[in-house]
Amino acid sequence: MANHKSAEKRNRQTMVKNESNKYYAKTMRNALKDFRATTSKKEAEELLPRMNSMLDRLARRHIIHTSKAANLKSSIEKHVSTLK
Repeated sequence: MANHKSAEKRNRQTMVKNESNKYYAKTMRNALKDFRATTSKKEAEELLPRMNSMLDRLARRHIIHTSKAANLKSSIEKHVSTLK
């Protein structure tokens, strides 16, 4: 429990930020799941730039770690290369 006015404000800001970060992280997970379910190489290649952009944006906003973004980008590139 916060004892100072500034600490109460910080708690409010943290809660808002946590909700926002949770939303973006969940959206990313759903997008990755949908992308990995893609069986068409053409469709996957069209989605790939959007996925890379999304991962870069999340890493830049510190919602996910930059290394995690790089690892995910690598894995979806591999997924596209295995499709026929």
